[in-house]
Amino acid sequence: MPRAPRTLPSTLGDIFTIAEAAEAGVTAGRLRAADLEQPFRGVRTTVVADREPSVREPLAENERPPTKDELAHAATLRMARAYAKIMGPHEFFAGRTAAVLRKWPIEPGDDLVIAVQSPRRPPRRRGIRGVKVSPNLAHTQIHDHLRMTTPATTWAMLAGELSVRELVSLGDAIVRVPRDERGDLCPHSQAATVQQLARAITAGRRVGVGKLREALEEVRVGSASPLETDFRLDAAAGGLPEFELDVEIHDDRGTLLGITELVHRETRTVIEVEGDHHRRDRRQWNRDIEKYAAYAAEGWAVVRLTSKHIRGARPTAVKMVRDVLIARGWRPA
Repeated sequence: MPRAPRTLPSTLGDIFTIAEAAEAGVTAGRLRAADLEQPFRGVRTTVVADREPSVREPLAENERPPTKDELAHAATLRMARAYAKIMGPHEFFAGRTAAVLRKWPIEPGDDLVIAVQSPRRPPRRRGIRGVKVSPNLAHTQIHDHLRMTTPATTWAMLAGELSVRELVSLGDAIVRVPRDERGDLCPHSQAATVQQLARAITAGRRVGVGKLREALEEVRVGSASPLETDFRLDAAAGGLPEFELDVEIHDDRGTLLGITELVHRETRTVIEVEGDHHRRDRRQWNRDIEKYAAYAAEGWAVVRLTSKHIRGARPTAVKMVRDVLIARGWRPA
């Protein structure tokens, strides 16, 4: 039976350079052991033992499995932290990589996107897509201890590879004002404003500037998910009225009954866009039932939409909402 590799010094952590390992007394032979990976030349990481779902611990009763976006963020963050160990002083994360690192809804891509400002030369390594950007088009900041493009710059730089609808969805995620666990708005956590997105468009000559301008017209503050954005865009195309987003619903005494994604106040209609967590999280499920009962008692109609209604082979969301609005007195223009 092969001997288990010698335990590494705890000071190294799970991501370290060869130089750091040598300084800690780790031999070259130990760095070749099977429990270490080489994501980039000069860097070692410990093997993640629970990558496969079959070896993960069973979930607790109220615990949900990680979403696709959460898994993508975790994998990208690990690779980004590994590259940061050897990152040049003028390099920064950009494009899809910067967006995924900020937990925005976008596919990560096969390689890390690393940018430099011209006239510097971008890096060329396995697992890296190097890009060169004009200084006036690439503003950077430190986020989660990593140097990357600002939210507005990240959005604008992606115009060359995203569709208008994808840019709207990403823009909605960027300008959204998050809420804390109590449901209170946290303006200080807003990644960027609509005005900052607009300034990023006019910062200079950008690839896809026409798409950026078109998308900015549709970006709204308050959309909490790409699914909500998809319904909102489809509803507008289908002639439905514009809805208020992220609305607090109170009773006549001012008591908060709940927070709803989309609201048509004129007909007292609320639209709830329900992701899969509404079904899998028992506490959320019970809370939803209580909320909808409270809404009904106050005279609100509730339309509940899922991904099948919005993105299915035969989407029915717009018709479902239109029928309820008309039944409650709304008339198309």
